[in-house]
Amino acid sequence: MRCVAAVRKACGLAALAVALCALAGCSQAPSDVLPGYVEGEFVYVASMLAGRLDALPAVKGGRIAAGAPLFVLEHDYEQKALDKAEAELARARDNLRDAEKGLRPEEIDQLTASLRRARSALSLAEIEHSRRENLYASGSVSKEELDKARTEHESSQAQVHEFEAKLATGKLPQRIDQIMAARAVVDAAKAGVAQARWSLDQKIQAAPVSGLVFDILHYVGEWVAASSPVAVLLPPENVKVRFFVPEALVASIRPGQGVLVARDGLPEPAEAVVDYVSTQAEYAPPVIFSQGFREKLVFLVEARFAPEVALTMHPGQPVDVRLTASVPGKSQQ
Repeated sequence: MRCVAAVRKACGLAALAVALCALAGCSQAPSDVLPGYVEGEFVYVASMLAGRLDALPAVKGGRIAAGAPLFVLEHDYEQKALDKAEAELARARDNLRDAEKGLRPEEIDQLTASLRRARSALSLAEIEHSRRENLYASGSVSKEELDKARTEHESSQAQVHEFEAKLATGKLPQRIDQIMAARAVVDAAKAGVAQARWSLDQKIQAAPVSGLVFDILHYVGEWVAASSPVAVLLPPENVKVRFFVPEALVASIRPGQGVLVARDGLPEPAEAVVDYVSTQAEYAPPVIFSQGFREKLVFLVEARFAPEVALTMHPGQPVDVRLTASVPGKSQQ
């Protein structure tokens, strides 16, 4: 964090120096060259949960791809919570399947066997009842014996109907309200798994973007507070050049316009595209702007590099900027 603050402070001082030089006319550069500096918009990566820093695969000054391991906090509790949530979800899904499909195959087989026995008993009862009716007609048996045979026959019929109904019911799912309740339990278990997985993901952080590992703010073994950044990343697309233009030129600059950025030690300038022009004047007192004061006004302009060019830039680096006619790659120099 101290490193980042120092860079920002240096950038601020560079901006102040640039503006003062522009106002005082101290630059010896040609009139079409504007002084500026390279700036970076940093990505601070932190965990929403606190914990001890157990692993730090990222290396300060190295480059990292999006999705690559960045840092790991201790996460035994979160891992066990996720395992428990997944087990509860599996159980809830099993209960829902049971509710939707009715009885198990083994229970259906038992009911089928009981129905066969009841039908066999009914057949015997029908034969016995018919025989007793013939015997009663011939006077060989009493009325009580005939009534007993009739009762056994009717009881066997009722038992067959009972097992047929049980078998038909067993093949049906449970009542709709029981199924809906089981589905609600599954949904709640899914939410529990999602919450547990989010907590675990907070402890095992991957790089959200590709870029330079600009700084490391904690090291292995340290306790990291919740929301405290561990690593600072600088994606290439977040590198830009900032420069100041006189009031007389600001009206002619538009987003999309190309600029050439010259650095010390390199013979060829780099290309960038203007994407921001400030509407607020800087480094001038808030008084009525006479002609003399207007000549001292400067406006902030920002331009961004192509990703491959941004990789060679360093935040805080002073540069010279020359305006071109159009977007780089299409301009005629």
